[in-house]
Amino acid sequence: MAWIFLIVAGVLEVLWAYSMKLSDGFTKLWPSLITLVAMVFSFGLLSLAMRVLPLGTAYTIWTGIGAVGAFVVGIIFLHEPATALRILAACMIVGGLVLMKLSS
Repeated sequence: MAWIFLIVAGVLEVLWAYSMKLSDGFTKLWPSLITLVAMVFSFGLLSLAMRVLPLGTAYTIWTGIGAVGAFVVGIIFLHEPATALRILAACMIVGGLVLMKLSS
């Protein structure tokens, strides 16, 4: 169950990062509210996952899902550049996440 909490927490991290971008510096109400609610639930689920998983594993996976997810969302929805170097960096993060999971 801890891994499910952790994955959902990571997805919520992507949501709050994206909605924070849409909030335009917290000047737009709904994106700002979505950001805050998603943050609370993301941190809450991360804390539940940390009851079982080691700190290093949980935090690394959580931030990795957030980083790669935000990268993908940025490319798809915000039309950010998908350069070869950025894609390579994202692949390296995913590789590190896989190694972290295998080591747990």
